[in-house]
Formats: sequence, C-alpha cells, structure tokens
Amino acid sequence: MPVFLFLGERAGLMSGRGCRLSMKIKNDKDSIAVRVADVAEPLCLAENFELVHVQCLSEYGGMIIRISVDKPGGITLEDCIDLNHQLGDLIDVHLDDLGAYRLEISSPGPNRPLIKETDFERFKGRRVRIELSPPMDGRRRFTGVLRGIQDGVVQLAVDLEVVQIQFEQISKARLSDAHGE
Repeated sequence: MPVFLFLGERAGLMSGRGCRLSMKIKNDKDSIAVRVADVAEPLCLAENFELVHVQCLSEYGGMIIRISVDKPGGITLEDCIDLNHQLGDLIDVHLDDLGAYRLEISSPGPNRPLIKETDFERFKGRRVRIELSPPMDGRRRFTGVLRGIQDGVVQLAVDLEVVQIQFEQISKARLSDAHGE
C-alpha cells in the first residue's frame, strides 16, 4: 500500500506550467519535472532512495510537485516526512523561480510506473500494462508478463505469444495487479 504525505504550501507565485517526467520528456531540460528531478536525484542517492517518478501539475494558486521514491523494504511515513523537508528546502534554493507549490512525497505503490529501461529488466516475470504511442498493429494497450528488455526492445508475453515493443514507443507502463489493473 502506498504511503502518501501532503505537506504545506511553499511561498511564491503560480508558474502556470505543468508536466510529467516520463519517457517522452526526459530530454526536455527546460521542463519543471526534469529540473525538479535534477535537484531530487542527488538527495535520493545520498539517502539510499530510488527516484521513481516526478510529476508537476498546475493548479489554481500554485503547483503540485509529486515525487515517488522507493527503497529496499519499502518507504515509511518517516521517510516521506524527512525527504519532504530536505527536498522542499533544496527546491526553494535551487529552483526559486517555480513560485508557489505543494510537495507530495509517496511510495510508488503496487502499480508502480516503469520508466527507465532498467525497470523493464528489474521487474522481469511480473505482470505489466503497457500503452504505446503510436499504436502497434492497431493496438495501443498490452497487458502481459514482462520478459525483460534487450537492445531497446521490451519483450512481453501476451497470451501465448511474445510481443516485441520498442522502448521509445512506450508512452506509459505500470506493474499490474492480478486483476489486470
């Protein structure tokens, strides 16, 4: 079960921008999510956390910055509180042009997103749901057992066949529970 922590607002003005750190925008050095990830990654490494996902959403009066982290044995509420305080201070110092924001730290939960190529090897043997853009053979969504990744090609066992999917074609991928979620 994911642990969520929602702490107070940070001072400043609304930026009016929002984005999600995903496979499609990782190389956009101007995106807010990438800038936040650049600040968060060294802290996460120092604290032995894995930075799983960064999402930035605009909302009336400010921005929501959602950070998902993981570590062996899982994330505790104390981990979320500590990381929220430390990361909030770093964002205030290094990204002072963001304006008002609310920082949310959580575990990735049971339907963890798969973002990096290493995720597709790490979770080999697990059930996953993958969305593509553009579609492949008229299909946009695939659910099956992850066989791994080799040379940028994800292998997914769907029913009785193995589907080969180019990593760059994946717009969204998550671990999937037994109910096909």
